[in-house]
Amino acid sequence: MSPELSRRRLLVSAGGLGAAAALAPATTASAVSWPKRHSAAYVVHNAKVLTGGNGTRTAEAIAVGRDGKVIATGPSGVIRKLVGRDTEVINALGGTVMNGIVDGHAHPLEAGARSLNPSLHHQEVTVPQLQEILKGFLADSASKEPDGWLVVEDWNPIGLLPTGTVPSLGILDALPTRRPIALIGNDGHNTWANRRALAIAGVTASTPDPAGGEIVHGPDGSPTGLLKDEAQGLVRRHIPEATEEQLLNACATTLAYAASQGITTFMDAVVGDWELKTYAALAASRRLPQRVVPALRLSADQAKDPAAALKYVKDLRKKYGGVNRLYFGTVKAFLDGVIEYPAQTAALLAPYLDEQGRPTGNRGDLYATSAEFGRLATVLDRAGWQLHAHAIGDRAVRTALDGYETAVRANGRRGNRHTVTHLQLVHPDDYKRFARLGVVACMQLQWATRNAWTLDALLPYIGKDRHRLLYPARSLERNGAFLSGGSDWPVDPLGSWNQIRTAIDRQGHDGTDGALYPEREALSRASSLRMHTAGSAHQLRLEGITGSLTRGRAADLVILDRDVTRVPVREIGTTQVRLTLVDGKPVYEADSAAGKALRASQAVGAVARPASLQQVHGDRHKACGCGSDRSARV
Repeated sequence: MSPELSRRRLLVSAGGLGAAAALAPATTASAVSWPKRHSAAYVVHNAKVLTGGNGTRTAEAIAVGRDGKVIATGPSGVIRKLVGRDTEVINALGGTVMNGIVDGHAHPLEAGARSLNPSLHHQEVTVPQLQEILKGFLADSASKEPDGWLVVEDWNPIGLLPTGTVPSLGILDALPTRRPIALIGNDGHNTWANRRALAIAGVTASTPDPAGGEIVHGPDGSPTGLLKDEAQGLVRRHIPEATEEQLLNACATTLAYAASQGITTFMDAVVGDWELKTYAALAASRRLPQRVVPALRLSADQAKDPAAALKYVKDLRKKYGGVNRLYFGTVKAFLDGVIEYPAQTAALLAPYLDEQGRPTGNRGDLYATSAEFGRLATVLDRAGWQLHAHAIGDRAVRTALDGYETAVRANGRRGNRHTVTHLQLVHPDDYKRFARLGVVACMQLQWATRNAWTLDALLPYIGKDRHRLLYPARSLERNGAFLSGGSDWPVDPLGSWNQIRTAIDRQGHDGTDGALYPEREALSRASSLRMHTAGSAHQLRLEGITGSLTRGRAADLVILDRDVTRVPVREIGTTQVRLTLVDGKPVYEADSAAGKALRASQAVGAVARPASLQQVHGDRHKACGCGSDRSARV
């Protein structure tokens, strides 16, 4: 535990201690043109201030104005001139002060909604263990018998042991209940339902697959209960919603938790009318601490009708454009699914392999052709909107780049930061296209490690040659691509500092089997910090507001308990935030009563687990959630 942040209000008077002089010995003043305004609201000193201007510049102190913007950074002897009677002076105790994390791809309201249901916490379990856990959840909610839904979050779609075990109706139907049950995959691409839930949804052997989705069938043609991508909605639309008050309170709690992790800006990667309505309510009640860029989601059908898609997003912007801290201009489209077994819905250039390493006939699912995506990109780009394309497989990535190239040829370069997100597998021939087209590579590098996801569920099915290309961060950077960073929370537990660490060492806290090709794809410390701040701000077209602590930018800053530029890389992952400011106003203070309560809760919004779950332990604590969490890709 780090010492408490030294924070006090200094009152300077003619007869009192020269408080400003106590900041540092006299220093030769640098050439600073002070603004014509009163003293600073905050001065932070004894710090390693990362200005973010070029990724490496540092200073000793920073001053924040009463307008919520950065006045200046520099030597303490210079910045002390801005201390006045009511300036709040903060001793950072040698820790880093930097721009807050700009999360370029997350689902914060989804995290709030998920917190209202029991969670499997991404764990790996055998079928008997899973059934015991679910029996515990049923017992905890026995008052909902016989017809109330049991909805369980954070189910690990590759976590049934032994490896290769696939979901089936029989596993869930064996439970002692007639209640409808839905297990929501932590990857956002899979839902597993029991027979009662399928019956309520009217899903039978003859139900057609919806566009962009799949109802998985068994050898006899009947549904197995596994629903992929757009097919999930067949069941999920029948799940009763929580009350508006419950959802708002849960979302406010998760956003407060994000502030405690140092996040000052989000891109919410899947947004529709419900999410916008929720953000509007949070903003109205002053419970929206972060800036939010909503990525307005298009369905598979909307993506194939550019004119209708444009009207849809313009109508949403018109309806909610006045909400404080919402920044419109981004549209989300899905081009494929996920790559891990058993889903294998990510679109690949070469087929998946079977367990013996032989090519199959499966190259995954591509939800739009290059021509279709090109038409969409051209229309939106011309209207000033930028696309955020989910693309995990190399065929989907190429399709996204082809579409963006079509838009550039039709419209020229218009300043839109079209983005490809996830980028788990990129063909080397496409590395240079990112820089040439001005496309941002948004990556979630906490996944770039050796564990069950990249080994058991992936290596046998793509082979060693393609496996060495996973998450090609340094290759893209070396070829001039602009990198940004995202968490994909709550697909993963929120861990921004572990993301930053894993981008550097390709192992992180989840690397149970070591580092993932660090000699090929590890980033420098400066690059990792930059992609999670200035890089994401560039992606979101917010670099004029946030992303760096340079004069005139918003004081969206965090004070950390260590110097992340010097500590061993593995220690970056356990960084603690002591103070978070957005627009120069505190949104999290570790040493306040609220901050201490938030930290004490540890897993914000998590539903208490039944005794049956506490007793389930595997050989590496995979099942109980007390070891490394397992996560996936949305």
